[in-house]
Amino acid sequence: MKKALVFALGLSLLSSLGDGAAARTRERDDDQDLARQALQRGEVLPIARILELVAQHLPGDVIEVQLDERRGRLEYEIRVLTPAGRVRELVLDARTGAFVRFED
Repeated sequence: MKKALVFALGLSLLSSLGDGAAARTRERDDDQDLARQALQRGEVLPIARILELVAQHLPGDVIEVQLDERRGRLEYEIRVLTPAGRVRELVLDARTGAFVRFED
């Protein structure tokens, strides 16, 4: 799974090349700072714990993880490539790791 995260991060870096790369880099840095601060305040679980929970809900390879706020609550949105070759999205509560929903 770590390889999948590294791959997703690499793809994200590649996609930031070209026009507007500086703006996208600043946005990504801001997002990372917000996520780091939320982790330090105990508002979200560490990504390692989230990846353990993902494996319990949806087998496959993690290809992307996003931390988003929805309805005043932080959620991890995790895209997973299933063994059947389908990409599914699992949403977990960022603070507790509780299952929220699948998005297809």
